[in-house]
Amino acid sequence: MVKLGFQLPNSGPLATAANIIDLGRKAEALAYHSVVVTDHVVVPWKIESRYPYNESGRFIVPADGNYFEPLTLLSFVAGATSRLRVGTSVLVVPYRNPVLSAKMLATMDALSNGRLFVGVGGGWLAEEFVALGSPPFADRGRVTDEWLEIFVKLWTEPKASFIGRFYSFDEVGCFPQPVQKPYPPIYVGGNSRPALRRAAKYGQSWHAFRVPARELPAKLNYLEEQRAACGRNTAGMGFSVRYGVRIVAPGADASRRPGEDPERVFVGDAAQVLEQLKPIWALGPTDAIFDCRTGSFTEVVETMERLAGEVYPRLEQ
Repeated sequence: MVKLGFQLPNSGPLATAANIIDLGRKAEALAYHSVVVTDHVVVPWKIESRYPYNESGRFIVPADGNYFEPLTLLSFVAGATSRLRVGTSVLVVPYRNPVLSAKMLATMDALSNGRLFVGVGGGWLAEEFVALGSPPFADRGRVTDEWLEIFVKLWTEPKASFIGRFYSFDEVGCFPQPVQKPYPPIYVGGNSRPALRRAAKYGQSWHAFRVPARELPAKLNYLEEQRAACGRNTAGMGFSVRYGVRIVAPGADASRRPGEDPERVFVGDAAQVLEQLKPIWALGPTDAIFDCRTGSFTEVVETMERLAGEVYPRLEQ
């Protein structure tokens, strides 16, 4: 069974505390498996970096809009719900001190009674790296790998030490350790070959973000090759997908809005979206997580209801 998830609006005009909690509780009532949030700490006013997840290459989030920090927000959501799993899609790993990040994630897992999963990525916005004083943007892949190794050590060893290229520490305890054993699942995001190699080495799942269905088989073949090269037992490992979606009532206007790329955002009534999703389901993802970034609050709720009540059950038949 594919586990169904939805992104809460932690950025943009819908990003308010009331909306986020209402949608988190709505997701729980509709029996969604998980909710996720995205990660930016600051949004530079001038961006020359190319956004890699749409055709235009432009990042459309304004610098003067709300953008809630994801770890703080997920703790808030976990405290307002009882069953939902909570996760990042994705946490930009190099932005934060690795020891502090490991501690915050372990704390969240402990306080939520094991409901955390950790989607991770290396980041794309060079200007934000500079603003945060993060390690150099050019080193983000190697830094991400090193930070993940630090996470695992602190989550699993009672007396942890680490000597790396970018960070070192000696004999520390980091308790409480996560409730989930050996540690919360790591979903490695990114659609490039380096990201797939990272997923093969460190992840319990590759987290594919808005990858057109026709491109997924080749990427999944490469992922399995890399897992085999790492010598990892692939039992229980999977891949998760994330796409945009907007589902309207039968006969309602389903014309596409700016940002709704046809292969990355599925739009239509329930029957139309069902047909658009079938090629994704046929590939056997473990998780399918959706966002509705182009809708009003009413449209987001309608999309959540129709996705959970009219589309998902027919995909799982």
